[in-house]
Amino acid sequence: MERVPGGEDGLVAQARGGDEGAFAELVERHRGELRVHCYRMLGSFEEAEDLVQETLLRAWKGLPAFEGRSSLRSWLYRIATNACLDALEARERRVLPYELGPPETDGPRMDIPWLQPYPTGNDPATAAVSRETIELAFLAAIQHLPPRQRAVLILRDVLGWPSRQTAALLDGTQASVNSALQRARATLRQRLPGHRLDWAARSHPTDEERAVLRRYMDAVERADLAAMADLLAEEVRATMPPYPTWFLGRQAVLGSLRASWDPAHPIGRFTMLPLEANRQPAAAAYLDGRAFAIAVLGVEGGRITELTAFHDVRVFEAFGLPMTFPPDARLEGGRPRR
Repeated sequence: MERVPGGEDGLVAQARGGDEGAFAELVERHRGELRVHCYRMLGSFEEAEDLVQETLLRAWKGLPAFEGRSSLRSWLYRIATNACLDALEARERRVLPYELGPPETDGPRMDIPWLQPYPTGNDPATAAVSRETIELAFLAAIQHLPPRQRAVLILRDVLGWPSRQTAALLDGTQASVNSALQRARATLRQRLPGHRLDWAARSHPTDEERAVLRRYMDAVERADLAAMADLLAEEVRATMPPYPTWFLGRQAVLGSLRASWDPAHPIGRFTMLPLEANRQPAAAAYLDGRAFAIAVLGVEGGRITELTAFHDVRVFEAFGLPMTFPPDARLEGGRPRR
């Protein structure tokens, strides 16, 4: 079918007439930001992918009723948010190990809904996404909010939508939205350090963070405990989902590594690839050439304060990584470099 002139309005007219190509062109420009939005709501990259597909299916079916009283983008966000709220009715919140209580020594727990990392290094849709509003600490904190409060906080404080527009999207009143926002902010004040409540917009890890990542990778590849000790903050926290075990403090973390890196009984040889996840420095670890874990670093003052190593190798697929180490390869900005 020949394209109707008039930009988005013309494409909407064609899509309402049943032109699937016009619809695909309309929604593709919003797919990336919708995926980030669903990820924030759900804490799962896999589920976010599914909910974007659900959003687009609902949009296609509901397009004849779209009258253009709001922008197409706002309409899609409305559908995506409601799809996420529907999904959250039947789902437990996603967590990191330290939120479950004291460290456990059990094996992997695949029955627990773990928070998942989000690959940001190569995604142009996240270029304008604030690092602070997608980092793991923020994602873990907002999972404690009831779904509707979570939606309000994301729409108001992350996306910057006015209260009237947010209320319209959620079929509520401005008073209810403002009340939900105040309660959500109060919960975050309990879950995040005070200096993390003002989310500064930083699109990529800083040069200092990248330098820390390089030193971390080198220490792991050489199994160098002294180098690792120099990198870790005194109160560093390390987690390894899907293992419920976690460690608090430099000595506890080093103690766990000492057993794994014992030269007399090494578990194998590590090779590392630099990545970016949740706008934080990250690395994919391969053990004897096989996918092992993706580690996401929280860095402050030149030291590692949070170390989250995702040991579910299924996350490698989300990052577009092979399950075996590519010979003579490193990643630069999320791309293979040889």
